[in-house]
Amino acid sequence: MMKPQDILVLLKLVAMPREWSFNALALELGMSPSEVHAAVSRMAAAGLLNPATRQPHRKALLEFLVHGVQYVFPAERGGITRGLPTAHAAPPLVQKLAGGGEPVPVWPDPEGEVRGEGFLPLYRSAPKAARRDPVLYELLALVDALRGGRARERSLAKDELGRRLA
Repeated sequence: MMKPQDILVLLKLVAMPREWSFNALALELGMSPSEVHAAVSRMAAAGLLNPATRQPHRKALLEFLVHGVQYVFPAERGGITRGLPTAHAAPPLVQKLAGGGEPVPVWPDPEGEVRGEGFLPLYRSAPKAARRDPVLYELLALVDALRGGRARERSLAKDELGRRLA
């Protein structure tokens, strides 16, 4: 059974150099090594990770993100809060879309500098991990655009993820 942290682990593997250890990955993501190990095992069983190379099957991951993530892990929104921008309000989509005057989606975070509509991240440690890794931040924001964006935002996110996972 897939869990949201599995997507976080896969995206971190896309964002980082090829060599990794469970302990290092756990530290980077704010998870325990056993959680990372379990996520890797689930993703290998789902065909989204090659168990021999311990790297994501990028084409399969893209297909799942584009066609399945919004149904398996739908966006959960909350009230106005302080946080870290995500989806179309974060790089790289923020440069491609004009603001519409509506509150922007943000991951609730007391250290956040933007007020907007709460948008729960895939996993509780995602905002902290995203602050440490700009590439991971962009990948998570693109996935959030797929999870909860409008048609235009989803289309741009799909294209951008396609380039990054090619």
